[in-house]
Amino acid sequence: MNDFKNRLSRRDFIGRTALAATAMTVVPCAGLMAKPAASPVLVDNESATAIDSETLERWSAPFRGWSYHPEPVIPSNYKIPGAEKFQNFDCPCVFQLEDKPDVWYMSFIGFDGGYNSFVAESRDLIHWEKPQLAMGFGREGEFDYGGCVIGAYLYNSWDIRAPRTLRKLNGKYYTLYGCYPRQGGYELRPGYEGVAVSDDGLHWRRASNEPILSIFQKDCKQWEKDCIYQPWLVEHDGTYYNFYNAADGGHERSGVALSNDLIHWVRYPQNPVLTLHKGGYDEEFASDPKVYRDGDHWTMIYFGVGKGGASIMTAFSRDLLHWTANPDPLYKFGGHPDGLDKQYAHKVSLVYNPKDNKYYMHYCACGNRGRTIGLLTGSAI
Repeated sequence: MNDFKNRLSRRDFIGRTALAATAMTVVPCAGLMAKPAASPVLVDNESATAIDSETLERWSAPFRGWSYHPEPVIPSNYKIPGAEKFQNFDCPCVFQLEDKPDVWYMSFIGFDGGYNSFVAESRDLIHWEKPQLAMGFGREGEFDYGGCVIGAYLYNSWDIRAPRTLRKLNGKYYTLYGCYPRQGGYELRPGYEGVAVSDDGLHWRRASNEPILSIFQKDCKQWEKDCIYQPWLVEHDGTYYNFYNAADGGHERSGVALSNDLIHWVRYPQNPVLTLHKGGYDEEFASDPKVYRDGDHWTMIYFGVGKGGASIMTAFSRDLLHWTANPDPLYKFGGHPDGLDKQYAHKVSLVYNPKDNKYYMHYCACGNRGRTIGLLTGSAI
């Protein structure tokens, strides 16, 4: 573990003071690649052990007992001016801007042969208006031609109750994004990840013309050999962590890569950090990890696929690298009495609203209303 950190610190990364200048320029993505481990394991036995079941239940308790909103906040046939053909909305991510503290923004994607990212605004986290394009298709023949899925933003804080306010770095906002090279279907393999920049936090463009993660890099392992999916960005003690899910055949697990500059990334050698549990709600997928600081530990909310559907799950860590999952979902698919999430409840965005002391969890709900964005609320303990 110490050797890995030393290799990360020795890497001749582009300095943060030069990061803003990389927007719309070609940046090589070769970097130093970690040597693959013979077989990925969850714990490297150097610093951490599994978290006991009593602690898992105590740390999970504040995120149980959700109340459902009766209607989708973004329906499957939501009409976006200028993009009316896009439908089946997915991947919500709520954030704020420092100069508009009373406004919430939500980025999300729609599908029309590929993915575009959109953004809408709200004053109450329930009613969303003024949808507009945030990031569209990449150029034909390139790694993001099939569309871009933003939402792994650089925040001011990842504290569980902090405002999810975007942070400026050298006068720009940054996000990681998932993307696909082809149009014509859902998540056409192989997926990639890129990094994007924005002047206003609402409209995004590439910060590098090379992907930051792909299956073609030397440190790509068996568990992620077929497709790279969505990132989630955390900054802690001067290091950037990119939590992401990836596929080996029909199974998905989650791992982490680290960086000093948001452009060059080194995969953690002990990946995947979140694996599958036979017979559990995450027997097939353990995907889309969202990580927050929660007191003296880290809380991860992810989705598992197992037992016939997708459910919202949680895992915990003391060091961002070693994770123990709670096998009991926070919210099971089919929980909505009107069938909104009869098949899938997944891909969440969690924010705390101090006005009513509640957590708001927007999520992709798939059921009898199509692919929509639903809302769960829960009182903060």
